[in-house]
Amino acid sequence: MSEAAATSVSPNDGVTGLVDDWTADKQAYHVPWGKAMMWIFLVSDTFIFSCFLTGYLNVRMTTTEPWPSQSEIFSLNFLGAPVPLLLIAIMTMVLITSSGTMALAVNYGYRGDKKKTFWLIAATAFFGATFVGMQAFEWSKLILEEGVRPWGNPFGAPQFGSVFFMVTGFHGLHVSAGVIYLMWVAFRIRAGYYDKKGFEIVEIAGLYWHFVDLVWVFIFAFFYLL
Repeated sequence: MSEAAATSVSPNDGVTGLVDDWTADKQAYHVPWGKAMMWIFLVSDTFIFSCFLTGYLNVRMTTTEPWPSQSEIFSLNFLGAPVPLLLIAIMTMVLITSSGTMALAVNYGYRGDKKKTFWLIAATAFFGATFVGMQAFEWSKLILEEGVRPWGNPFGAPQFGSVFFMVTGFHGLHVSAGVIYLMWVAFRIRAGYYDKKGFEIVEIAGLYWHFVDLVWVFIFAFFYLL
C-alpha cells in the first residue's frame, strides 16, 4: 500500500469509524444546508406545478365544450377599445423586472453592500406585491363582471374556471409568501443580523423568487397564449 493510500484510511474501522464520521458531520458536497433544503423544496414544487399544468392540458384537450377565448376574457378597455391580454402582459413585465432586481440584490449581497441589498430586495417585494394586487383585480373582474366561477362560466367549458382559479391561485399564494419572506430577509439585513454570518440568505431567497418567476412564464405560455 502506498503512503498516500495509507494516510487516506480512516483510523477507526467498522462501527466505530462509522460513528466517528457521522458525528463529525462529514459532507460529500460542500453545499450549505439552507441552499440544499431550498433546492429540495423547489424540486418538489416543480412536480406539483407540472401536475397542475399537465392536468390543465388534459382537461382542455378532452373537454366536449369549446374552450373560452383568452383574448376575449382577459382583455381590458384602453382608450375606449378592448386590448387582449393587456393586464397579463403588464403582470408578466412586473414579475420579470423583479427577477432583475433580485439578481442585483444577490450581487450586492455578496459584495457586502447592505444598503443596496436592502433596497433591491424591498423593490423586489414591491414588484411582487404589485403582481398580487393586479392578480386580485383580475380575479375580481372575472368573478364580478364576467361571471366566471370554479364550477362554470358563460364563455364555454365549465372546467375553465376551476383550472384557472386553482393554477393562478396556487402561484399567487407562492408570490405572496415570497413577498413576506423577502421583507423578512430585507429587515434582518438592515438590522445587521447577517453581518457576521454572511449574505448567503440573499441567494437562497433569490432561488425561490426566480423559481416563482419561471413558473409564471410557463403559466403565461400554457394558460394565456395557447
